[in-house]
Amino acid sequence: MKRFHSIKKNSDFQRVYRQGKSYGNKYLVMYILPSLEGTRIGISVSKKVGNSIVRHRLTRLIRESFRLNKDRLNTELDIVVVARAAAKDKDFHAIESAFLHLCGIHNILKNRSDENDK
Repeated sequence: MKRFHSIKKNSDFQRVYRQGKSYGNKYLVMYILPSLEGTRIGISVSKKVGNSIVRHRLTRLIRESFRLNKDRLNTELDIVVVARAAAKDKDFHAIESAFLHLCGIHNILKNRSDENDK
């Protein structure tokens, strides 16, 4: 299984938080910063959201939303997604919808005509 690059270092998270642009909705907050290392994602779920089982489940749902839609995103971005407490009981479709909604607000989704040219 192919792995995608993720943001792991605290300094990288802090750089995206400080210099990036952020938008949020009911379930997620997304920070975006142009990158030179390709598209990377970092996921943060606070202990305020729930216990470790809940936090890891949300992390998997967000990661899967990114994996399934990464072909639709512009490249060369650092993306940090922060889960809100309201996302705790939501299913995959609600999380994916929130993720794509934020991608649309950030204007990082490719146009349909761009996808058809490939």
